[in-house]
Amino acid sequence: MRSHSVTHATFELPLLVFKNFPDFSHLCQPQGKDMVKNKTGVYISVVAAMIMWSLTFVWFKIVNEYYGPFTIVFLRLFLSTVILLGVSWFSSVLHKILRGDLLRFLVLAFIYPFIYLIAESLGLTMISASQGAVIISTIPLIVPVGAYLLLNERVTILNIVGILISFTGVIIVVMKRDFSFNAAPAGILLMLIAVFSAVGYTMMVKKLTEKYNVFTITTYQNIIGSILFLPLFLIFEYREFLSSEHSVRAIVNIGYLAVFGSSLAFIFFNYGVKILGAMKAEIFTNIIPVLTAVFAYFMLGEDLGFQKMFGIAVVLSGLFLSQLKTGKRPYDHLVAP
Repeated sequence: MRSHSVTHATFELPLLVFKNFPDFSHLCQPQGKDMVKNKTGVYISVVAAMIMWSLTFVWFKIVNEYYGPFTIVFLRLFLSTVILLGVSWFSSVLHKILRGDLLRFLVLAFIYPFIYLIAESLGLTMISASQGAVIISTIPLIVPVGAYLLLNERVTILNIVGILISFTGVIIVVMKRDFSFNAAPAGILLMLIAVFSAVGYTMMVKKLTEKYNVFTITTYQNIIGSILFLPLFLIFEYREFLSSEHSVRAIVNIGYLAVFGSSLAFIFFNYGVKILGAMKAEIFTNIIPVLTAVFAYFMLGEDLGFQKMFGIAVVLSGLFLSQLKTGKRPYDHLVAP
């Protein structure tokens, strides 16, 4: 009963986000100065993306009982592509890519979803989900360096302190009380590859949002991603897929992954990157393992004790602190000249 209620709530999420955006059409427009004023809608957008991505861990587990990881990723991206192209058929939100930007889109899709999802999927077969969540949560610690060096985004002391506090809260949530941490080196290495892939993706998306709307970026990255994953699916898992037990439960959860995880979540997150900047948007990634712990409690019956509750409070405190503005001079240099 608890699982049904939480799953049903995921369908209500996009409707709530649409209602709270003063003008949701901004998602389908290149960046403009008037968009910056809609900060409430921006934060709702990013948080919605984090909720959807948190739920993908549960949905993936369910589908993985029936299909292999390459099958899941390919079907997820392919279905998302069909949905997004269907939407563009009835609207003019999908823009044509300029010939000079084709290589950028190819590199973007190669980094994410291709490299990221391969590294994350294989890495999680070698280490626990909690250990993987801790490693993935280091993304916001690396993004400020790339954002400062490549995008000239300001880095303040509050940004840095907030990120560190938030990361500490993530460790409290996902680790045991004795803070034991045992993991296979190969698994850690694969998850670190996923981390740097996500960082590279965020850097590239920030540049592309200056010329294209987030719907266009999400659609083309999924088209290219589907093409890249097709050979892996055909070579390694196609025969297994044909002989698998196809259930409504698996198909429905693949639908969740496609609609929410690979479509709406990316549109909402890229909208946040466009307005908030790469660093401020990526800090929200820290709440993914926290939300996953909450969803696991309701949907899988896992324990949610005082330690996890305390860790959630720490993460949210760091997240709030990192978003505060200060009148002091920005801490523009991560390394003293």
